[in-house]
Amino acid sequence: MSDPKSSNITWHESHVDRPDRERLLGQRGVTIWLTGLSGSGKSTIAVAAERALVDRGRLSYVLDGDNVRHGLNSNLGFSPEDRSENIRRIGEVAKLFTQAGVLVFTSFISPYRSDRDAVRALMDSGDFVEIYVDASLETCEGRDVKGLYKKARAGEIPEFTGISAPYEEPERPELVIDTNRQSVEESVAQVVSYLEEKGYLSPPSA
Repeated sequence: MSDPKSSNITWHESHVDRPDRERLLGQRGVTIWLTGLSGSGKSTIAVAAERALVDRGRLSYVLDGDNVRHGLNSNLGFSPEDRSENIRRIGEVAKLFTQAGVLVFTSFISPYRSDRDAVRALMDSGDFVEIYVDASLETCEGRDVKGLYKKARAGEIPEFTGISAPYEEPERPELVIDTNRQSVEESVAQVVSYLEEKGYLSPPSA
C-alpha cells in the first residue's frame, strides 16, 4: 500500500471502538472477498447473500466491481496498474466497513494474487475471507449476457481477464464455491454456513 503524499496529516482516534459497534450490531465485521472470472457468479452470490443476511437482521453491504467504477474508481481503466489501484482503493474501503462491524461483500475479478494478498495484509487477522468463485471459462462464456467474451475474442475489448489478460487463482482461499455445478441458493447457503461456523454472525465477547 502506498504512503500518503502529504506529511501534514494526523490520525484521529474515535471515542467509539470497534467492539462497541459490533456489540451494537450483534455481529463481527468481516470482508468477504469474492474473486473469479467475469460471469463466474460473484455478483449474483454477493447480492443474494446480502439479502439473506439482512433478512436475518444482519447488517450487510455489497461493494460491486461495476458499481464502484461508476464513482470512486471512475478514473481507472483496465491496465495492470489500474487494476491494482482499483483493488487497493476497494481494500481500504472494505477495511472501513469491516471496522464499522459490517458484513461487507466485495465482488471483483481481482485477477492478481499479489493484489488480493495486499488487501489481506491490510486487514486484522480474521477480517478477510477470500472466496474463490470457481467456474470454467466455458461456463462463464455460456453465461455471457453482456456479450463481453464475444467482444474480447473479437479484439474489441483489450486486456480482458481469461482471454487476453491473466487470472491467478487463489492458492489458499478460505472457501471455494463451484458454480459449474452449484445453484445460487446452494452457494449462498455455503457462505452463510461458513460465517455461522466462524462466529461472524454473533456479537464479540464483552
